[in-house]
Amino acid sequence: MTQRRKAIAAGLAALALLAAALFLFGGWFGSGPLEKDRTFVVSTGDSLGAVAQRLEKEGIISSAGSFSLRARLFGGGSPIKAGEFLIPAGASASRVLSIIQSDDVIRRLVTIPEGMPSIMVRERLMAQPQLTGDIPIPAEGSVLPNSYDFERGETREAVLRRMQTAMSTTLAEAWAKRAPGSVVKTAQEAVVLASIVEKETGKPSERRMVAGLYSNRVRKGMLLQADPTIIYPITQGKPLGRRIRQSEIQAVNGYNTYTMTGLPKGPITNPGKASIEAVLNPARTGALYMVADGSGGHQFSETLEQHNAAVEKWFAIRRARGEM
Repeated sequence: MTQRRKAIAAGLAALALLAAALFLFGGWFGSGPLEKDRTFVVSTGDSLGAVAQRLEKEGIISSAGSFSLRARLFGGGSPIKAGEFLIPAGASASRVLSIIQSDDVIRRLVTIPEGMPSIMVRERLMAQPQLTGDIPIPAEGSVLPNSYDFERGETREAVLRRMQTAMSTTLAEAWAKRAPGSVVKTAQEAVVLASIVEKETGKPSERRMVAGLYSNRVRKGMLLQADPTIIYPITQGKPLGRRIRQSEIQAVNGYNTYTMTGLPKGPITNPGKASIEAVLNPARTGALYMVADGSGGHQFSETLEQHNAAVEKWFAIRRARGEM
């Protein structure tokens, strides 16, 4: 072979290598076919080949075979992760692989508001279609109201366990900081009283005052007379949807604080952190009575005479509104 032929052959070989490199790298780093952002789910145990087939089927990559080949050549050896991922429009094959190798999974939120009873906590978790499995109604007062994130395919049991662990941790921290002479003798009693405080006021600024009032009643051996404790045995904490009947006010059970002194036998809802802290550090007050003041809050009184006057004022407001 002449020198000239050798040079031509070498040049052709170099061009072939360059073309192969351009093909490999261009197909790896160039824009992909996906036209709009979309989510993609990698299930536990999925192989790279199976994932590549689904990526092609869903229009995220152009070729499953080419993706698998390039992933083995350029992918760095990191495993793909299980989870739900967001793939941006036009993502290159390289970007797609790096996304499904990362921990950047989509996380969703489920919110448990303060004062949501456990029967409704279960309903809320069961209504999340991205969660799996069944759960029983959790123990009342065992869930800390908050927003919790979760991944698609996670079990409801795992999410509920995080909610209950959060309550245990929060309660332990609040109990350690309780004020001397607190009327509640155990952490569980704190949850019971906090659940009443949670249901009896919607104004955050009143929580410590309401807690102080009920603490005073417990110390004096007075009836707590909290309407939500009448409703709980009837609905398990769901809204009653009507006025309380006289027969229900007179009912004798472990919850009705109109017919028993002391605390109910258990919580009547899941109280939030603020209500727990209010019970363990209540306002110093002589108040024994309260009545709605027409603004969403309450008027507090130390004597029955003051209370009766406040009640009459509230009735006048209701009559003016046409509610009576």
